[in-house]
Amino acid sequence: MHTTLITAADLAQHLTDPAWVILDCRHDLMNPDAGRDGFAIGHIQNAQFASIDDDLSGPKAAAGAQFTGRHPLPERGALIETLRSWGISDSTQVVAYDAHGGMFAARLWWLLRWVGHPAVAVLDGGLAAWQSQGLPLVTPVAQRARGHITERPSLAHTVTLADVVENLGTQRRTVVDARAADRFRGENETIDPVGGHIPGARNRFFKDNLLPDGRFKPGPQLKQEFAPLFSNAPTAIMQCGSGVTACHNLLAMEIAGLHGASLYPGSWSEWCANPARPVATGA
Repeated sequence: MHTTLITAADLAQHLTDPAWVILDCRHDLMNPDAGRDGFAIGHIQNAQFASIDDDLSGPKAAAGAQFTGRHPLPERGALIETLRSWGISDSTQVVAYDAHGGMFAARLWWLLRWVGHPAVAVLDGGLAAWQSQGLPLVTPVAQRARGHITERPSLAHTVTLADVVENLGTQRRTVVDARAADRFRGENETIDPVGGHIPGARNRFFKDNLLPDGRFKPGPQLKQEFAPLFSNAPTAIMQCGSGVTACHNLLAMEIAGLHGASLYPGSWSEWCANPARPVATGA
């Protein structure tokens, strides 16, 4: 069972394995059609497309104080039905990939763990690693029989907006923001209406989890780099702009053997939707 990462060489040996499901999670925050268009041009054999907006997120609430984020979690039952439509059963090995160092594939990895499915891994290095080994892309789309995955005890943890608000006063837990340093400081914000970060949060840009070639750093190195951020993993709350790249940090922590951190799904996009909530800027 692969539960964090899988190499391109290992995946290539299982392309026609009926017990494996491969999902292409490519996406572009500024161009929602880019992932699907890229998939149509060429993808890994037997892969199916997983849309961040349509499959891996729930419906967005209207803008305003009740806004719950740009990529709210899907309802569990709806997610289970989507997973079944892709042919996923309780015994299926799932592999997720993208072309962005796992930026979006990690969201699928986390969601499967959220519904209690441990056999899910991200292709280390993504499409670049696949193509660097001379492995082909194809255009035919896989047709899979319906799966019968069931919801099991969750392997992932979440916190609510109320939990994060309460933590402002207690500081019992450490909020870690996965956005780039400039957005964390409140500079160059182009996605959300307000720049800055949750007061007391620390910054760990998700791309810092990667080597120059786009593969994840080794577990011991990741563990050393995360160590200054929090006293122990279960006290950490991971967030980002909309609850997507925070999953990249959670995957990196799992690789490092740092288990038990929580995701704040609404993240900055939910937090900053209400002007009554405090905002910090700078480092």
